[in-house]
Amino acid sequence: MTQHSDQVVNDIAARYLVALGAAAAELWSTLPQGLQHRLFERAVVLGHRREADESLREQLAKFLHDHYARAHAR
Repeated sequence: MTQHSDQVVNDIAARYLVALGAAAAELWSTLPQGLQHRLFERAVVLGHRREADESLREQLAKFLHDHYARAHAR
């Protein structure tokens, strides 16, 4: 593959991952608690890139609570 085609493949994969993540977030309040926990912990691991990311866990928890908490379930 050329560098351009590699970038196209990476862009497509990134688009799919963003779509999957958005779908998971949208359905968050309907997911079983165990699955929520596993997804959350995996997101923290994948999102943790350096020591400054230590606050990611708290930021992600607040985001999910503010936007997708069970209390907001339809």
